[in-house]
Order: sequence, then C-alpha cells, then structure tokens
Amino acid sequence: MTKDAPIKYFRTCREIIRLAVMMYVRFPLSLRNVEDLLHERGIDISHESVRFWWQRFGPMFDAEIRKKRAECLRSGPQWQWHLDEMFVKINGERHYLWRAVDHE
Repeated sequence: MTKDAPIKYFRTCREIIRLAVMMYVRFPLSLRNVEDLLHERGIDISHESVRFWWQRFGPMFDAEIRKKRAECLRSGPQWQWHLDEMFVKINGERHYLWRAVDHE
C-alpha cells in the first residue's frame, strides 16, 4: 500500500489536499483564511473541506514530518546547543545570565 493510498479516493487532487492541510497547520491561519488563499489561487473549496482533511490526514502528515526530521537529525550533525553568557544590570545589581539556544 502506498503512502498516498487514503487520499486516492478523493476527487480533489492530493497536492491540493496536502497544500491546504499544510497551510492550516504550518501558519497561524483560520480555516476561512485558508479557503480565501486557495480561492485566490483558483482553487474553489470550502473551509469545511479543509477541516475534514485536517482531521483525517493531519496525523498522517504529522508522522511523515516527524519521521523525516528524525532521519535528518540522525544522518546529519547531531543536535547542537550554543551557550550565551552575559552580565545584566537589573535595579543596579549585576546578574549573570545564561541562555541556551539549539541549532534551529
């Protein structure tokens, strides 16, 4: 069974479904905003379709993204942390501040 097997029974193209779900998940957009953005691109769908696709295919896309991210982390350089140290003056008192930032 291919990874797009659940999508193949829908009339809408799988790229449109993937685009709509990714726009809704990735950016802070409402369902109606996703509907409007797709309408500007010439794709006429309902916000209810986006909600249905998100509920149905969201977990599948999430697992796919997590798998790719884990493979990338395992194959490439390992997770890196950078430590930033500095002195900060607060109300006339010097405090030592540490900040840890990951590679992303």
